[in-house]
Amino acid sequence: MPNKPEPRPKKAPRPAPAAETPSTGKAPSRTTVNFVLDATLLVMFVVLSINALVVRFVFPRATAAHGWSVWGFGLDDWLDGQIALFGLFAVLVLVHVMLHWNWVCGVVSSRLARRWPKMERADDGVKTIYGVGLLIVLLGIVGICVGTAALMVAPPG
Repeated sequence: MPNKPEPRPKKAPRPAPAAETPSTGKAPSRTTVNFVLDATLLVMFVVLSINALVVRFVFPRATAAHGWSVWGFGLDDWLDGQIALFGLFAVLVLVHVMLHWNWVCGVVSSRLARRWPKMERADDGVKTIYGVGLLIVLLGIVGICVGTAALMVAPPG
């Protein structure tokens, strides 16, 4: 019988460098991320609503509000806070939509398929195109409204 080669001894694994050492905690589940995001959106909505209601119903009209304050903040501070809160809220809604993108694309595609029954079943790429198309249409509507308002603003008198 020919000699069999002896098996090599197994090497002990080297410890990973500190930068590559995985953390001891697990990454949060998708459900946890969605819950935290949705709870944050709810809180943001409540805070934004309070801000809008204070600006509208507590302060006098902007022309008469000079020097007035609520909790140490003047009307301009409240309005600046409102736009900042709105921007943060919009970013969080965008993240929310991104996390549910497959669902959004599937719903848009199924609605189109119901409207045109002869249409072939869409694959993931086509569904994504439908979703992006919907997003472009929505952003276009917002842009047209803001642009029209900017063109139609009139000075007093």
